[in-house]
Amino acid sequence: MNKTLLATALATGAAALAGSLATAPGTAWYKRLRKPSWQPPSQAFPLVWTPLYGLIAYGGARALDQEPGAERDAMARALAGNLVLNAAWPALFFRAKAPRLALAELLLLNASNVVLIRRALRADRTAGLLLLPYAAWTAFATALNASIARRNR
Repeated sequence: MNKTLLATALATGAAALAGSLATAPGTAWYKRLRKPSWQPPSQAFPLVWTPLYGLIAYGGARALDQEPGAERDAMARALAGNLVLNAAWPALFFRAKAPRLALAELLLLNASNVVLIRRALRADRTAGLLLLPYAAWTAFATALNASIARRNR
């Protein structure tokens, strides 16, 4: 598990770093956007994402360690693809200033979450359950992104 956990921690850390470098809530463009009253304050996001990335790394490692051969490779591809989608959202939303495109990307991420969790649950029930908070937060982020896109046509 140690080797696998190191690999998933590095991959998850890379996604987190890429996402954080693209996130820019202090820009004039973002500040001008009309946002729903239920949007959490900016400082809440790193407080939520940090443990979620830990759960992704640990849950991913647990699932990978339980999968044999081709199933392990499929799980690794599902996790890698999910992390790429995860890292892409901030660039689309903040850097490209494209809330609608970011929303479409989030829908792909949600579908990827379903695939990832199903694979993880089959490999190791605990691993799949560890990924549920990530999927829940991503669903919340989708609702938030949709509200922002709707308010800022």
